[in-house]
Parts: sequence; structure tokens; C-alpha cells
Amino acid sequence: MPDFETKPWSTIAAFVVEDVLPALLIVIVALIALRVARIFVHGIVKALMDREATEGTAQELSAVELKKRMDTLDALATNVLQFFIVIIAALMVLGRLGLDIGPAVAGLGVVGIAVGFGAQFLVRDYLNGALILIENQYARGDVVRLAGVAGTVEDFTLRRTTLRDLDGVVHTVPNGEIHVASNLTRVWSRINQDVTVAYGTDIDKAIEVVDNVGREMAGDPVWKRRVLEAPRVERVQSLEPNGVTLKILGTVRAADQWAAAGDLRKRLLAAFKEHGIEIPRPQRVVLTRNDNTDANLGPDDNELSEDTE
Repeated sequence: MPDFETKPWSTIAAFVVEDVLPALLIVIVALIALRVARIFVHGIVKALMDREATEGTAQELSAVELKKRMDTLDALATNVLQFFIVIIAALMVLGRLGLDIGPAVAGLGVVGIAVGFGAQFLVRDYLNGALILIENQYARGDVVRLAGVAGTVEDFTLRRTTLRDLDGVVHTVPNGEIHVASNLTRVWSRINQDVTVAYGTDIDKAIEVVDNVGREMAGDPVWKRRVLEAPRVERVQSLEPNGVTLKILGTVRAADQWAAAGDLRKRLLAAFKEHGIEIPRPQRVVLTRNDNTDANLGPDDNELSEDTE
């Protein structure tokens, strides 16, 4: 066996004991920390998603969708945490091996500041995207209003949301720009319709007609499972210059709100016509001047006719 008390074995032994073994210990601790980080992040994400699934807005998510969201958040948080662990462990190992890590630390600091300023919006996008996933503010297929844009969510990532509006235009919205997310298709929605009838109309009769239309619509086989609360007159909304406005409210499945409102209007028009209830129309007065070609007629002999629509 080599004599570790003589050179060069004594130098090698000292190097191994004082430098290599501590470096290996740092590597082992770092590997354990990487594993613990993955378990820790998974536990935090699972706790957050389980709470949202039982108490929050994620209750309607399927198990598959919930797992996809957990995996996405797991990957993001774990990668960030493990990146910092690897960087710190590498610097510590280099320091134990006797290398000057001062310039490396300074360089990383400068790079970190530069990246921080340049990528601050990117970081904000990812953080806001993670919150949107955790809180289930919306998902693919929902109709939403985000950052002044309305449309159907076609795609969603941690960085951006893609919407397609009613004209077919595709809008890409960075998640960091989303301060208020309005979800128009979350579980149920309102039929909120104002109808104006002419002055002189029997208001009680008009209310009865509207309520009957709502009940008939709710009992229709086409709408029976889609209308949650039959449309009815909630109140006399206002007295307008051209008539009395009635406020009609009902509850339907969120995705059917536009079709239900359109069908209700169609039924109301037919019912009002059947019962002689008039919907006021704007009045327009048209003045026409008859041109005279007879030179003997003066300007005062021109005729003015008045038509009222």
C-alpha cells in the first residue's frame, strides 16, 4: 500500500480529504435537495389544486384536465427551484476545489440583473399563467373577455392565451396583460332582456303574456334541459319617452345564453302580435317640397306635404 505520509501521497490524501470529499458531499446533498424539491413542489401544487377542486372554481374540471394542470405547474416550479439548487451547488463545489468563484458570482449577478430587466414581462406572464391555472379562471372552449378582447379560448399556455372572436380573428393575449378575466360561460348565465311596450298597454296583461312565453319555452323539449329558470318579468324597468320598459330575467346553461335569448325574442314577437300588444316604433316626420316648373308661380305657391311613419 502507498505510504500516505510521504509525498506525493500525502498531498493527494490531503486534497481528497479537504477538497474532494466536501465537494462530493455537496453533490450528494444537492442531489437529495433536487429530489426533495420535486416532492415539496408536488405537495404544494396538489394542495392548491385539491382546495380549488373542492371549494373553488375548479370543481367542474375533469380528473384528466386537473392532472394536466398539476403536471404543468409541477414542471414549471420544479425546474425553477432545481435550477437554483444546481447553480448554488456548482459554485460551492468550485469554491471547495480552490477555484476563484468571485468573477463567476459577479458575472452571474450582472447576467441576472440584465435578464431580470429584459425578461420581467416574460416572468410576469408565466406567474400570471400559473395563477390562472390554479384558480381555474377559464379553460379551452370558454368564451371570455380579456384585456379588451372577447372570444373563445382556443389555446392556453403559461405564457399566453389565444382567443378567436366572432369574426374569426385570432387574438394572442400575454397572460401578464390580463388584469380582469370575465368568463361568459361558467356553469350558468342570465337571460337579461329589456322589452318596451307602448303607452296605453295593459301592463298586467303584458307581464302575463311574457311570463307565459317563458313557461312555454322552459317546457319545450328543445329547451327543457337547458333552461334552469323560466324567463319572467322581474320588474317595470323604466318609463321611456316612447313606452314602458319591462325587465325580463331567466337562467340558462352558460353555453346556451345567446341561442336562448334569440329564441325568446322570436317567441315574444309572435305572442305580442297575437295579443295585440304594440312595441313602439320611432316616429319620423318627412317634409317634401314639390318643384314647380311654371315660372308664373311664386315660391309661396310651392306645396309642403307631411308624412308621418
